[in-house]
Parts: sequence; C-alpha cells; structure tokens
Amino acid sequence: MSKETENDQINALGAKAAYNLANVTKTKPQYGALTPKWLTRVLEFKGLETGIFRVNKVVEGETPLDVLCSQTKKSDIIPDGYVEYETEPREYRLNSISTIINVNTAIEDVYSSPYDQVQEQLGLAIESLRERQESQLINNDDYGLLKNVPDSQRIQPRNGAPTPDDLDELITKVWKEPSFFLAHPRAIAAFERECTRRGVPPVTANIAGGTFLTWRGIPIIPTDKLLVDGLKNPKSQSGKTNILLIRTGEAKRGVIGLFQAGLKNEHSRGLSVRFRGIDDKGVASYLLSLYCSAAILADDAIAVLEDVEVGEYYEYD
Repeated sequence: MSKETENDQINALGAKAAYNLANVTKTKPQYGALTPKWLTRVLEFKGLETGIFRVNKVVEGETPLDVLCSQTKKSDIIPDGYVEYETEPREYRLNSISTIINVNTAIEDVYSSPYDQVQEQLGLAIESLRERQESQLINNDDYGLLKNVPDSQRIQPRNGAPTPDDLDELITKVWKEPSFFLAHPRAIAAFERECTRRGVPPVTANIAGGTFLTWRGIPIIPTDKLLVDGLKNPKSQSGKTNILLIRTGEAKRGVIGLFQAGLKNEHSRGLSVRFRGIDDKGVASYLLSLYCSAAILADDAIAVLEDVEVGEYYEYD
C-alpha cells in the first residue's frame, strides 16, 4: 500500500463551503457591564401618586408621653399631653433617568429573526437604566443612601480591614430588625479573609433567589455601586470603600425606594417606554424614562462603616 503524499487531495465538501449552508445557533446580545442589581430586589419600594414623598417625623425624645401605669394609683389624674411633629418635614421628589433608543425600521424588518431587534435594543437600554438606578440609590447627592446617613450612624473600622467586630458595631447602630448589609464584592472578600483569620467563617443563606454570605444571620448583599476609591472595578490591590447596614420597610420605619405608580406606557416598576414615531429616514424612536428616589424614615434605619480597606492579605502556615 502506498503512502499518501502532501499533494494528495481529499475529494469531499470542504468546511468553508459547508459553513455557508449551516444554520448558526446564536445568543442574544451579551452585555458584560450588567450586574444582578440585588439592592433593587431586596429594598422595599413604595409607589407615589404625584412624584412627591413627605416624611413626617415625630420630634424624638426619651418618652414622648407620660402614661399612667401602676397597680396602686398615686393620683387620680391621668397624665395628658401630645406627641410633637416636625413642622418642616423633608420632602423627596422623584428623579428622572432617561434615554432614547433609535432603530432603523428597514433593519427591524429584515433582521428580526430569530431575535426581535427592537426588543433586544429596548431590553439592553432598560438594563442600563436599572444599573443607573441602583447607582443613584446609593450615590445620588440628594437622596443617595451614603449621603444621608446621620453622623451618629457613621463608624470607622478598628484596623482598616472590615472585621467581625466592625460589623457587630454596625449592628448596634441598626439593631431594630436589620435587613441586610450592602458591600462591594472586594469588601466582602476582605471580610471573609478577616473571618478566616479568626476561625469564624460566615455561613450562607438563600434569599430572593440568590446565595449570600451572612453575619449574625444578616445577609451581606454585593453591589459594585459602593465604589472602591471611586471605581467599580479598581485595578490596584488595595483601596477603600464603605459598608452599609440597612433596615428596609415602611412598617419598620426603615429605608424605602420610591417610584411613580400608574405611569402611562408603564413597562415595569417606575419605568415607561414611549414610542416617539418614525422620521423621514425610516428611523423609529423610543423614549425610556425611569423615575426613582429613596427615603430614610428613621435615623437608626441605616449605618455605615467608612474607609474600609480591601487590600489586607495574610499568609497561613
């Protein structure tokens, strides 16, 4: 039997030509900047009628009213009085986050199988708006959670890195039914290292469809919107960030998100999608508007561990 030489040709259909006849399995557009946005899932939201939310607070005191409570009456007179309210309560107004999406109708007509081009464009735009919403809930100069933590609810870490003792100190600030910690993934990793060093690894829990580390039974929710040195994805090994502890819910006098209820062309909570028409060049336009804000109903509903160092590492024997 003779050997085949390099000049021998295989008499068969080539891969390049066959490729032209093959159906290619495709994915939807993949947008790497998207995150799970856990904060907007675990935070309780309240719909507004007119875009304004007024927080009426009682003037704080040790005992708002003297009350009669004894088995043996020292007097027949029942104490009287009233509970004082703030005369100038804070009002929150919804902020608008908007964008416009343009789609060439000729492209939509010809290239919308297997995926609808309009729906894919709108879907990515909506996810981008939701990313912005989560960032604003944390960092907005007016209503952002970080900007509105009372001074009495701000603490510093003992040694730079976030330790179990530091998170315990946060719990003393939000001890009335705390709901969740909120931290950058780098801060969570730094906390895990401190727990490992001390031999007290945190347990996990399944909440809202996700698996999270917990401390003292309180879930630690990750978000890259709590920036490290002002960045979502810092390149350096070290850096500083903040860790929040939040109680959520109106009934608990906690932190709540706000949105406009009953929007025209409502797509989802607080989001409207309006078709703006088609121009002379056949380009269809869509306006997306998201209305959001947040309110802290009581001072002890939130606390922050500031200037947390995320770059502490250890060698183990």
